[in-house]
Amino acid sequence: MNRKEGNNSISKTQNDLFTDIKTLIEQSRQQIAVMVNATMTMLYWQIGSKIKTDILQNKRAEYGQEVVKQLAANLTEQYGKGWSEKHLRHCLRFVETFPDMEIVSTVWRQLNWSHLKLLIYIDDPLEREFYIEMTKLERWSFRLLRDRVQSMLYERTSISKKPEETIKHDLDLLKNEQKLTPDLVFMAIIVELQNFIIEFGSDFAFMDRQKRISVDNEDYYLDLLFYHRRLKCLVAIELKLGKFEAAYKGQMELYLRWLDRYMKLDGENSPIGLILCAGKSDEHIELLQLENSNIKVADYLTQLPDKQLFERKLRTAIEIARQKLEATNDN
Repeated sequence: MNRKEGNNSISKTQNDLFTDIKTLIEQSRQQIAVMVNATMTMLYWQIGSKIKTDILQNKRAEYGQEVVKQLAANLTEQYGKGWSEKHLRHCLRFVETFPDMEIVSTVWRQLNWSHLKLLIYIDDPLEREFYIEMTKLERWSFRLLRDRVQSMLYERTSISKKPEETIKHDLDLLKNEQKLTPDLVFMAIIVELQNFIIEFGSDFAFMDRQKRISVDNEDYYLDLLFYHRRLKCLVAIELKLGKFEAAYKGQMELYLRWLDRYMKLDGENSPIGLILCAGKSDEHIELLQLENSNIKVADYLTQLPDKQLFERKLRTAIEIARQKLEATNDN
């Protein structure tokens, strides 16, 4: 072996060693973070439980307010910042929302305190369970969960319009057996498509998901809404899991006219729409525009991602949805 080959061998060994140790460090950090989160979550639950027990022993409401205020002052003096009256009330609300410690122990591995602090203020138990299970399934960060709640995702998705028992059944399947119903699969794939479209480049700016469009007191929900910087227009995107139908075009045109009237700003071009459809063996992409101008159409086709790239991304997303649907239907 010559000197050059020997140096290359040593270099490769050093790189492999570095990679292996780096992996061990990252895994250890992740395990520590999980343990810290679990410990803090259970601590906050226990604190809330102690406060609740103390308050319940005295029926006067003003006593409860005073005890939390004084406790916060004492803890802050002893341990510094982080033990405000507001934080203690979060702990109390935590226990009131999840009175069973066993329930808490099933969620802390995937949801941190920031997640839980947001979820405990959702009053509807079904809505709260919906966000818990979707956060676990899609691994939503706190920021993403907050965005989903603020955009009223639960109210906008079709699952919220089902009877209460049906919703509970769907969520139980997801929680206990990791089975996705078609409605939950469709919503998951919308999230995935959003991520795919953002990957196309900085020209696409995400604006909304399940955008409510009200016409004559009737509500419609547009799957995804983006703004395209170079085209200077809104881009409405609808996903259909079946083959393309003529009615889809009329529906999209209604959405575009609504966006043109109520959301388009001065200096912007008319909104355009993309209908993404998937049949049994092919994908279909329909491009719509309000103004039938050849220049406009050419501009759209030049500035938007290549159709074949769009089809590949769509095919990947739909395949994931199909696999989940098939797993659900087989059981």
